Amino acid sequence: MGPSPSPPQPLPATGRLLVLYASQTGNAMDAAERVGREAERGGCPAVDVLSMDSFDPSCLPGERSVVFVVSTTGQGDPPDSMKGFWRYLLKKDLGARWLEGLRFAVFGLGDSGYQKYNLPAKKINRKLLQLGAEIIIDVGLGDDQHPSGYEGALDPWLLSLWESLNKANPSLLPRITDIINPNLNYLGEAKIEVIYYSCNDAPPDSIVSDSTKLIKRARLMSPALKFHSDGEPQYMLKMVTNQRLTKEDYEKDVRHFELEDPSSAISYQVGDALEILPSQNPSAVNAFIEHCNLDPDCYITIRAKGGDEVPNGSLLNGSMGCIKLSTFVALTMDVASASPRRYFFEIMSHFATAEHEKERLQYFASPEGRDDLYQYNQKESRTVLEVLEDFPSVHMPFEWLVQLTPPLKKRAFSISSSPLVHPNQIHLTVSIVSWLTPFKRKRQGLCSTWLAGLSPNEENLIPCWVHKGSLPPPKPSIPLVLIGPGTGCAPFRAFVEERAAQSARESTAPILFFFGCRNEANDFLYKDFWLKHAQDKGVLSLKEGGGFFVAFSRDQPQKVYVQHKIKGQSARVWNILCSGAAIYVAGSSTKMPADVTAALEEVIRQKGGEAASGWLRKLERAGKFNIETWS
Repeated sequence: MGPSPSPPQPLPATGRLLVLYASQTGNAMDAAERVGREAERGGCPAVDVLSMDSFDPSCLPGERSVVFVVSTTGQGDPPDSMKGFWRYLLKKDLGARWLEGLRFAVFGLGDSGYQKYNLPAKKINRKLLQLGAEIIIDVGLGDDQHPSGYEGALDPWLLSLWESLNKANPSLLPRITDIINPNLNYLGEAKIEVIYYSCNDAPPDSIVSDSTKLIKRARLMSPALKFHSDGEPQYMLKMVTNQRLTKEDYEKDVRHFELEDPSSAISYQVGDALEILPSQNPSAVNAFIEHCNLDPDCYITIRAKGGDEVPNGSLLNGSMGCIKLSTFVALTMDVASASPRRYFFEIMSHFATAEHEKERLQYFASPEGRDDLYQYNQKESRTVLEVLEDFPSVHMPFEWLVQLTPPLKKRAFSISSSPLVHPNQIHLTVSIVSWLTPFKRKRQGLCSTWLAGLSPNEENLIPCWVHKGSLPPPKPSIPLVLIGPGTGCAPFRAFVEERAAQSARESTAPILFFFGCRNEANDFLYKDFWLKHAQDKGVLSLKEGGGFFVAFSRDQPQKVYVQHKIKGQSARVWNILCSGAAIYVAGSSTKMPADVTAALEEVIRQKGGEAASGWLRKLERAGKFNIETWS
């Protein structure tokens, strides 16, 4: 199912099912497209699957049946594509009968390890009821912690949805039995078609030497990236420093990277994030193309089936535009790090010529095989290339692979430098990701491993986009309480560096910083930097009302974390909060923000005798209590 970016709003119809999704990483879009496929399979007269930001919310009262699929980001935040839609629903002139006649269901994707589990889904469910809509079934809560991921909740929720819809309006799903007992031998058509040109026959405008325009062309052409393309990279940066911060023989490898634009300044603020498009291993790309039995040097154009435009509606300067096949795969299709979705296995089964492979793929695609597929695929971080190699009799047409291979996504990193100090550089603090699967297979993060392998001042240029982060840059006059264990210190290195630069020319408020790591000897990131700013009149110095406190969790028999240090410095924390401080928390643990919040509430309760949660809620409403986490 593929929405257009700005579709005309269709006429309302009782026989139409509208599926609206808000996705940040693609999971909610996958789930929504599954809802659409099953509705089509059940004979629904009209099904539209749209991103929430491509639907006009003022048209909602004209709909009759709507399914919302909503993911969660950060600490219970809605995805970017939901924010405008949600703001519209909060308008005061929408009455309690505005959505009378609309029936809806909401499915959320979240992680129960977080405090605000599936909060956007719960909020939109509650708001739609307040506006007069009628609920079809209770909100479904997909959980990353479930042994089968979010599908553990989606499977039974969908079954209940179809039964409830059919009971209320049998004409909506005349073939509901085809949903409940699907015919796995039926294969529909791919949504796109690929046109091939030999090297000699490719149109003249196919040859693009500008790498930024090449990236833009490839990613605009990809149907899987229709809501993930930011056009051409804002910057092509050179790696000038690649420094290991952790001890050489220590198990965790954390790096300090410095990326530079030698010719001009980079526009960014502290608290921003840098998105990077990683390069895939050329041997993996070549192996994938070889498996497809295609010429890597041929040129291709991709367009919607039966249409004359690329899938996202862009005409690339008035012409279709071509691109070399190997370049398209390398820049848009994640063949060697992302795991394929369940639908990938269902489509594979249609092209398996070996009977035992066909049976296994059909089992994986069935409800009974869901848990075994999750163990084989997601838990083992199986890649598209590995899956294709595990089923050698399958030769899936490239059209289907373009449509179903997970897109190559940009990776976001908190910026750890200040533009006042480094106007033409961006610094990053990156943990080089590697892990063992349940079957002891070593896996590595695509982007971090690629960055770690780059040598400074080589010719490699890194495609980058600067994005506004979730930590707003503070005014120099506001005191700060910063809590950032591990690589959570990254944005706060930028905060401290910026405030130190500001203090050289104006009066600034102090900073209280709580850092945490395992051992002083192994992973005390930026030790010299913090200690320098904690001396004399530095922005972290005790003399100036600030402070720098470190929790080494493994350097003593009893584990000590940042929350213990906060409670140990309760007088300092209370004093700086009373002077109007803002609180910032950053880190990679799902438990840490809750533990830190509890420690802050305890300090406020002990020192202030006021309802602690009320104090922090006021700070949050004023934009002075900010949390940024990552998995």
